[in-house]
Amino acid sequence: MFVRAYLRASTDEQDATRARAALEQFAAEHDRPIACEYLENASGAKADRPELLRLLKDARKGDVLLLESIDRLSRLPAEDWNKLKAAIDSKGLRIVALDLPTSHQGMKDTKVDEFTDRMLAAINGMMIEMMAAIARKDYEQRRERQAQGIAKAKAEGAYKGRPVDEDLHKRVRELLAAGIGIRATARHAGCSTTTVLKIRDQIG
Repeated sequence: MFVRAYLRASTDEQDATRARAALEQFAAEHDRPIACEYLENASGAKADRPELLRLLKDARKGDVLLLESIDRLSRLPAEDWNKLKAAIDSKGLRIVALDLPTSHQGMKDTKVDEFTDRMLAAINGMMIEMMAAIARKDYEQRRERQAQGIAKAKAEGAYKGRPVDEDLHKRVRELLAAGIGIRATARHAGCSTTTVLKIRDQIG
């Protein structure tokens, strides 16, 4: 059994590593070191996430997909969630989320009788489905509130858009001017390569 930790933040400005210590502590408490870590800044409402796809490619039957919570894995609409869940199941991955106690059995090799095993799997599967649905609903509600807020601000002439992180832009421009590559710049500046490319394209 390999424990594969998946850490995600929605935007480049958020820290995807925030839950690392909690995941490491949880794994240590179950005498399971984290073998691989997959880290990315991407919306959970997108199915095409490079690090998540890499995790699925690397995974083997019986491995654990360790998460802080189910919403780190998915805020997908039902159809895309069903496809992702089918891919996870086809790999034989066990989903374990810190905030979902019914999933913690997945960290153990303890054998139980077939009836108990099937009951636990059914309960855990139901809870995962419920949490995924709640995560999607929360995403849709936040998007709706955001759109309403923007519409109101525009009507009042107060909408300015997302503020630019001037310090980040300056740091990226300096690194690029020094001849540092895109990936290295992203690493040194603490942002994504997408952000670096956007800033580079604005230099003119």
